[in-house]
Amino acid sequence: MNFNEKELLGAALIGFDMIDGPFLKWEKKYEDSSDLVNLNDFAMTFYLAFRGGNAGKKPRAILYDNFYIVAFPKDLELCCLFMKPQGVEKNIQQLNKIASRIITDMEAQETDDDKGESGEDEIEEIKRLIVNLLNGTEMSTPELRRYFKLSNSRIWKVMSELQASQKIERTDKKKGRSVFWTAL
Repeated sequence: MNFNEKELLGAALIGFDMIDGPFLKWEKKYEDSSDLVNLNDFAMTFYLAFRGGNAGKKPRAILYDNFYIVAFPKDLELCCLFMKPQGVEKNIQQLNKIASRIITDMEAQETDDDKGESGEDEIEEIKRLIVNLLNGTEMSTPELRRYFKLSNSRIWKVMSELQASQKIERTDKKKGRSVFWTAL
């Protein structure tokens, strides 16, 4: 990595008080830049971003639109260097294209899964069977999903439609996050 000191916008040292938490201990701007944030307001945010979380799962740098921050911890303090993101815009644009393709592919896959699972006639039959199955009993959404081999989103759509048509209702019973249903 080629580093040029002219890329440095500013530096800050964020300290940590056991009672008050993170605080801005020291700051210096190397270039008059309106791109930097008010460090007094963001000391807590930066400290938690770089020091919080599990060991080994902490970022080394965070990229914002007009600057990026590289942080170096020492004991309970955190030294933050604010840098100009030179040459990053081209990479971000490429990554945006990749992310857009991934999102499009995932949406197409979800649509294919929904189409491949059941046709409209089959869904109507599943709705009829669910109402009959829930007559006089209670079942959770995961149980029903396994009976009919539907995706999580598809079973929730079916259950929402049945509930809207007042054929089934939620019971007060819950097991973990599972919702239980019964026929009306």
